[in-house]
Order: sequence, then C-alpha cells, then structure tokens
Amino acid sequence: MAGDSRNAMNQDMEIGVTPRDPKKIPKQARDYIPIATDRTRLLAEGKKPRQRYMEKSGKCNVHHGNVQETYRYLSDLFTTLVDLKWRFNLLVFTMVYTITWLFFGFIWWLIAYIRGDLDHVGDQEWIPCVENLSGFVSAFLFSIETETTIGYGFRVITEKCPEGIILLLVQAILGSIVNAFMVGCMFVKISQPKKRAETLMFSNNAVISMRDEKLCLMFRVGDLRNSHIVEASIRAKLIKSRQTKEGEFIPLNQTDINVGFDTGDDRLFLVSPLIISHEINEKSPFWEMSRAQLDQEEFEVVVILEGMVEATGMTCQARSSYMDTEVLWGHRFTPVLTLEKGFYEVDYNTFHDTYETNTPSCCAKELAEMKREGRLLQYLPSPPLPGGCAEIELDTEAEQEGEDEPEGLGGSRENKGSV
Repeated sequence: MAGDSRNAMNQDMEIGVTPRDPKKIPKQARDYIPIATDRTRLLAEGKKPRQRYMEKSGKCNVHHGNVQETYRYLSDLFTTLVDLKWRFNLLVFTMVYTITWLFFGFIWWLIAYIRGDLDHVGDQEWIPCVENLSGFVSAFLFSIETETTIGYGFRVITEKCPEGIILLLVQAILGSIVNAFMVGCMFVKISQPKKRAETLMFSNNAVISMRDEKLCLMFRVGDLRNSHIVEASIRAKLIKSRQTKEGEFIPLNQTDINVGFDTGDDRLFLVSPLIISHEINEKSPFWEMSRAQLDQEEFEVVVILEGMVEATGMTCQARSSYMDTEVLWGHRFTPVLTLEKGFYEVDYNTFHDTYETNTPSCCAKELAEMKREGRLLQYLPSPPLPGGCAEIELDTEAEQEGEDEPEGLGGSRENKGSV
C-alpha cells in the first residue's frame, strides 16, 4: 500500500561511518534494506580550500597590523600583561622585581656615598646610615632584604639617618604595590578558565537532515568533565561575504543563526552530549540553499558555547566552526547515550560519527511550497533530479477506498480494474 511504501521510504539508511557497536544505530537504520545508490559525494570535488575565519580549536585567524596608537595597550597595562604568553609574562615578572631591587639598591648606595659612609667602613666611632654597607653589592642585597622582609639582621638602618628612614618607607610602600600588581597578574593568568574549554567538545561535522518534517542544521556538543558548566548557553553565526544592493562588498559578514533563542533551547543543561538544532525556516540564511547549492557556496558557521565553571564561578567560552565542506547533507549523528544498570553511559568513541538518512535534495523553501500544495515528497538519497525533489501525487480518496473496502466483497484493486 502507499502508506507502507511511504513509511519504508522515510526510514533511515546507514552508510558511511559505522560505529563500533551496531546496537547504537537507530533501529530504523539497522532494519532498513538499502536501496540502490551511487553514494554521491557530499563534498564538492575540486573546490579550492578557503581560509578559515576560526580554527577548530577556537583560535581566530585575524591579525591586527599597522596599529598606530600602540600606547592604548599601556593604558590597560593589567590586561596587556595577562594576555601575554607565559614566557613573556615570566620575563616581565622577573624583570620588574630585579629592576625594583636594583633601583632602590642604587639609592641606598648613593646615600651612603654622599654621607661618606663608604670612606669609614670599619670605623667604630662612625655612625653610618646602614650598618655593614660597604659597596653597591651590599646595598643591592640590603634592598632585596628590605623589600622581601627577609631581615637577616646583618645590615640594619640606624636612627641617625632621616633620609634612610624616608627611603625605607617609600620602598616598603612601593614594594607592596609591586607585589600586589604582579602576584595579582599571575593569579589571574593561572586561574583563567581557558583550559576548561579543552574538555568541551564539538562534533567534527555539522549535518543537515529532516527533524519533525523540517530541514534542520545540527551539530553536537559535549562536556568531558564530571563538574558541569553552569548557565551554559550557545549561539551561532554565519560568516559569509555578501554584496549589498548598492554594490558595496562586505567581507566576512556576520548573520545570526537561531539555535533556540525564541524557545529557550539555547540554554543548555550540558550533562550528556546534546545535538543543537537550527530550524531552516523563512528567517534562516539557509532558506534557499539546496544540496547542489551547498557544494558551491562558501561560508563558515561559527558556534560559541559560554557558561560558568562550577568550581570557580568564572566565565568560560569554547568556540569552534564548520566550513561549507564540513556540513554533511542528509546525515544524522549516531546515538552515544545508552542505558546501563543504574546509570546512563556516554560512548565518546562515536561522538563524531554520522550515518546517512533519506533527505530531500531541494531547499527548505521548495519543500515548504510542496507541503502547502499537498504533494507528498519522496526522499531519495540518490543525486537530485532536475526539479530538485521527486514528487508523487497522492490520490487520498482511492487509497482510503482501497483500505476500507472488505476483500471478500470488492476483491483487490487490481481485480476491480481488470473487470
């Protein structure tokens, strides 16, 4: 019957990547007998690789050159130091303390030189500013002992040196400021949640297939840690160059992709891997994109996952992107969640795996028009026909008559037609 044939055509067909455990493939995909297909390549052959706007790791491929007003970096010195690489940060940390000790050591030596303490070294009747200070090296060591409050007790300041007392106060105050600034800088850099993003996973590919009778763009996210991301949210951007009606060319134009902002689905409870879905409707930038056009388009989908680290409360952000060649038309993600005795188990070995499913080759706009006209779509995995989608006119009245009429009275439809 026509209804049975439609159900058979709507079942998923497994090809391509096969997971380790066949039980984790949907039952429809395991039981379905594959029909003949030429296994058309999903990626356009001979397509020149395009420069990524963002790497898979989340690093943006944007370099700022010919910056004239470099002094702006010094106006926010703390952030500049935190953003430095570790080797430069440690170098600055060492240089700041060394220069501070040398500077105050030179002043202590200068005071001793002006007072004439260096000419009376060993004179028991002479009261120096700093006892046992015989040269620049000893002045440098006294500066380190003073600022770090080591206090060995060998070199000490005397009461007969008011300029030394003032310098001691200044060095103690400035030393505390330097300690607060540098230690705070190192603490912020160590506690940055950048490494937390290393345990947040994105699927290697995005897929386009049917979900609830609508074309959807989907990708999968997961968290490897047992500690969760609090208030997790996700958003997506389409990066694509375009030209305005006035002829202005806009490179790398950014367009929002709705991944559940209206319904609240963009706020995630990321305990197990989730499939993020973008419904391709009239407001979607993929509304008029068919399977054939996907092979010719050049775009990049940037996805951003944000949330607070449960252990520290600091905001964490993980990023990834999908080039046009990394979007698989007519695929679905292999399930990774299974029910064990007393718990759910996630198999991350199949996190990136997909299988092919019957999906119309036309764009979502044509699909919506055919549904409004009451035509049934036959989902074929073979190359798209000239019309974009294969159409079958459904005679609902004849089907209803054939289903409801008793076989003993009317016989089969074939027998009736031959009379």
